[in-house]
Order: sequence, then structure tokens, then C-alpha cells
Amino acid sequence: MLLFLLGACDQGEDEAKAPPPPAPAPAEEVVPQKIEMVLVPAAFADLPGWDEDDLRTFVTAFSRSCVRILKADPARAFGGLAEAGTYARWQGACGAFLSMDDKSPAALKGFLEAYFQPFAVQANEEPVGLFTGYYEASLRGAVQKGGVYVYPLYKRPEDLVMVNLGAFREALKGQRIAGRVEGGNLVPYASREDIVGGQWAFAKNDDQVLVWVDDPVDAFFVQIQGSGVVQMEDGQTMRIGYAGQNGHPYYAIGRELVARGEMPKEEVSMQSIRGWLEAHPAQADEIMNTNKSYVFFKETEGEGPLGGEGVALTAGRSLAVDQSLMPYGVPLWVDIEAPAGADKNIRRLMMAQDTGGAIQGPVRGDVFWGYGAMAEKFAGEMNSKGRYWVLLPKMQDVETEEMQEE
Repeated sequence: MLLFLLGACDQGEDEAKAPPPPAPAPAEEVVPQKIEMVLVPAAFADLPGWDEDDLRTFVTAFSRSCVRILKADPARAFGGLAEAGTYARWQGACGAFLSMDDKSPAALKGFLEAYFQPFAVQANEEPVGLFTGYYEASLRGAVQKGGVYVYPLYKRPEDLVMVNLGAFREALKGQRIAGRVEGGNLVPYASREDIVGGQWAFAKNDDQVLVWVDDPVDAFFVQIQGSGVVQMEDGQTMRIGYAGQNGHPYYAIGRELVARGEMPKEEVSMQSIRGWLEAHPAQADEIMNTNKSYVFFKETEGEGPLGGEGVALTAGRSLAVDQSLMPYGVPLWVDIEAPAGADKNIRRLMMAQDTGGAIQGPVRGDVFWGYGAMAEKFAGEMNSKGRYWVLLPKMQDVETEEMQEE
């Protein structure tokens, strides 16, 4: 009270009687706009380059999805996209496709135009999104630890629990979490740092190791790609694929390098990140551990790496999408800006056959480029704007003979 009175005396009588300034108007609360997928009807003539795509390699990708589709319950909804109808609608189109004797590009385009309707895909009113690339990594490894083979790729731990939240709440369809059960509760699983540093119980058990590789940077990148081919010390090869993930969100370490001033944003690519990690081995673990996500592997067989749809991926024709919005097994026409070093846009028909932790949003795609040095180059250079159109069957849902008998 004494301090207040002293302050008032110092100001003078007129100042002491001055009215207080008006209170500032409260700031309007900014409510973030919900991003939704919007489909706009289109025509095949609207698809840039539609008449130029040689669809012969698309036949393989489409066939693989159709074989899976024909085995599904016809009455089941075709993913979370209401406009896609049920599997019955897709089974009619797939059955007609697989029975075609002539699958030449011209015949296939005629079939697609007869059976399908294109829709431009938008995020609210925005048709343009981000497109990246990935590949099947190449590594060197051995079954037994020793020599240069000291970096483990782990099998899926027995205590890892992966939960599909959509099974509990319709609004959470497509969302998943992972953890382990402790005291009757699901708790977060170990982070990358805990696993790589051997601070978790299972990481201290060599029986949990699927294969030992010779390069920690290769071990990091194969987790981003989700699959790889390991050239074994004895001359054999081992194909490995995704078996689970620790539940921590994926974080792009390129963003971390930019934030730390180690690299300008416009120079970020898979190749530049790899180069930085190899040139700074003392700091590499710290940077890689900022991505807390960790992927577990299993040995796989078949014609190629399996995508999230459960079918082998086709180089240049398989696309990873946000599966919570875009169902597996739908054809997508893409128009992607030319990546660095290319002279024309990527315009082709692809199949939604995979997903990934970083693939989120209505207009977001990750192109699978296959295996080898060229595939790695294409994937590493892709960070392009683009758009796509989804092709949905024109026909209405039809009842199969089995459904009619019921």
C-alpha cells in the first residue's frame, strides 16, 4: 500500500486521476480448418497424358490387386471411401479385366474407359499435393554377428502390440498405435534411441536379430523404405520386409539438419542426407535418433516386396497413399512435376498398394521405384508437387450368386 501511494504522489495529481486506457479487444480464436478429401467428377480427356501411357507394366500391378479383391467378402465396404462402394462392385470390374484375352495398351484403355469413372482428388479445394519416392534398399549382411557385421535389424518383438483404433471408434478408422502391456495398461514402446542403444531388454538378446548388416546408415534407411535385399556373406540373398513398428511417429531427419543449420532446405534429398551422415559419424546417431520411429523386419519371399495391401509391389506402378483416406487396390492417374534431372512430368496410371508413416493427407503419394542404384536415385530426387485422379467403377454394386442364394 505504501509503495502504491508513493507511486501516486510521484505522478502528480492530474496523472493520478487519468482514466485507464481501454482494454484491448479479445483476439479471435483461430480454428484450424479440417482437411477433407473431396472427389470431383472428371473425364478421361481431363487426364494429362492419358493417351501416351504404355500400360503394359500396369497390367501386372492391376492383376495383383484384382486377385486379392476377388477373394474378399462381396458385401464388405471397399475401404473407408464411401464412393468406392462394396467389394461386389470391384469384383465385377476385376473379373472382367482378368478374363480379357487381349490386354494390349489399347484394349486396356478401352476397358478402363468403359468400366471406370475418373474423379479429381482434392484436399478441400486444393488439388495439388506432395509426391516423393521410395525403393527396395540394398544391404550387405550376415546371420551371425562378427567382423563388420555388427549392426542389427530386429525381428518383431513378441511383446509388441499394434492396435487398429478403427476397431474401437469409427472416427478413428485408419489410425493405429503400438506399445506393450505393462500392469494391464498399454504403454509406449521403446524409442529408436533405446533400441539402437541396447537399452531395451529384447535388444540385448541376439536371438531377436534377423540379420546383422555392415553399415548403420544402411540400417537406418532400410527402415524408411520398409523393405530391402540383403546380399549375405555366403553369397546368398535375403529379402526382408516390414513386420511392425514401435508406434513412435516418423520424423524426417532432413528437417532436423535444416533446423540445425547443417544443410539448406533446397538441398535436402536422400543422397545429401546419406552423405552428411557418412561424413559426420560422431553425430550421425544423434541425428538419426531424432526420428524415434523404429521398424522391425521379417524374411519374405515372392516376386518383390509386399506392400500394405499384401501384394507384391510393381516398380513405377505401385503408389503408397494415406490408407485412412484412399483404399488399397484403386487405380490412380498421377501428374507429378518433373523431379530434378528429369525433363518431363511423371504421368501414368498407378495402383494404391502401400502406405507409410510419412504419407498423410488426401493428395499425398510415394512412388515405388523398385530395386537397385537407379531406383535409389529416382526415389532420392523426388520431392515434387503433383495431383492425382482416382478411378472408381461405374457399375452399381451387384449381388453374386452366393449372395442371391442367401
